[in-house]
Amino acid sequence: IVINHRNGVGAGGSWVDFPAETYNGKTYQLGLADICVNDECASNGYKPTGANDTGEGWSGARDLDHTSAHVQENVKAYLDFLKNDIGYEGFRYDFVKGYAPKYNGMYNADAKIDYSVGEYWDSNVSSVKNWINGTKVDGVIQSAAFDFPLKYYINDAIGKGQWSRLTGSSLASDVTYKRYSVTFVDNHDSYRDNNKCPANLEAANAYILMMPGTPCVFLNHWKAYKTAIKKMILIRRLAGISNTSLIAGTKTYSAGYHVKVKGANASVMCLLGNTDGIVLDGYKLALEGSNYKIYVDNSLDISSLDNVKEEEKEQFVMPDCCTPEEGKMYAFFEVPSNWNTANGIYCWCWNDKKNFTGGVWPGVVCTKVGTNDKGNEIWKWVGPASTEGAPTGIIFSVKGTPQTSDLDYHVGGYYDNVTGFLGDMSTSGIDGVTVDSSLGNAPVKVFTLTGVEVRNCAAGTKTSDALKGLPSGMYIVGKRKVAVNQ
Repeated sequence: IVINHRNGVGAGGSWVDFPAETYNGKTYQLGLADICVNDECASNGYKPTGANDTGEGWSGARDLDHTSAHVQENVKAYLDFLKNDIGYEGFRYDFVKGYAPKYNGMYNADAKIDYSVGEYWDSNVSSVKNWINGTKVDGVIQSAAFDFPLKYYINDAIGKGQWSRLTGSSLASDVTYKRYSVTFVDNHDSYRDNNKCPANLEAANAYILMMPGTPCVFLNHWKAYKTAIKKMILIRRLAGISNTSLIAGTKTYSAGYHVKVKGANASVMCLLGNTDGIVLDGYKLALEGSNYKIYVDNSLDISSLDNVKEEEKEQFVMPDCCTPEEGKMYAFFEVPSNWNTANGIYCWCWNDKKNFTGGVWPGVVCTKVGTNDKGNEIWKWVGPASTEGAPTGIIFSVKGTPQTSDLDYHVGGYYDNVTGFLGDMSTSGIDGVTVDSSLGNAPVKVFTLTGVEVRNCAAGTKTSDALKGLPSGMYIVGKRKVAVNQ
């Protein structure tokens, strides 16, 4: 949920050309009166007339004035749409430092959402607690927060061996605030901005999954350590660890650390680092890996861990520089190291009725978006709107030669010159869902994951018919996510 700031829609035009949006018969449109008077657009030829910003400024887009009843009405309608039309049960708020926390409280109380977490990016635990307290409505806290203080301790302790850092104060270690702690090792921002945990990622995930708080596993870590993390999650559930569980003891060693957590069903001991020679009476080993061991009470039945199957197929992980293009055709190509890209990489994309890259070989030039961990360049092709019919084939080349073979097109597909298609933006461990039932008497609406309505079908339309002909990807129909693979 990004409500701190907003961009205009004009290509190279106005900074403040916000779109008009209609919901439940009412049209909403923000303007200069809804932008904070001290926004940077005031130094670039515009005259915003809102109140002063109630939080930190952010120069990447216009800072919205949340004191404005008009902004509040707009945000409330947006959250109502996400909850009641799309079906989201929880919100993750972006950059909550950008406005006073009382507005998060107001919005959540109005939406009556089941769960909320705020991204208050700060290593100071007192600052994060103050934000949580600031969300109160009628004395009741309205949101959890990401436990950034703990994240930085994890970086230093588990990532660098500075074990005493885990004794620092965090939300998860606080009796009052652990229920509001969302623990994590990395996220899309920290991983991209070089704030990521530098080492021992499997051990770091073992730590957050055995701790109080609400753990949030980063998708890249899930893909890399799926079997181990599945077992950690199962141990957490078997032991009954929750966001209110008790930390019953910790100990720091010269080369390691351990924490004891009492779940509703059993106690768990998580040992990190070099813990050779440590004897735990009354406990049995449940799981171990590089630089960690997890023990549980002898009385706890953990036989179901044997049913967790080893993952045989290594899942493709999309490089961070690859970003989606909502509603358009697009694809990525990892260039072989021996290809000369001085003249660019070209894309040729077609189906049996149309060419989507100009119709003159070798097509159109792509855009370099970054490099992967191997140092290979990654180039991106973005085509027209996907309503023009789905392509069936795609070729990448250096202005014609060398070139790839004819490859099957996948929306958001990632290709190289050895394997061909490696995966796409919808590769996330979510299996395809077969849905072929009527949704009752209401119109059958199809949304993208970003909330754009792409179909509005008559009541009684089967889900499979409503999805027919759409490009491959994930959609929301009847408050369910459905994978389409055309």
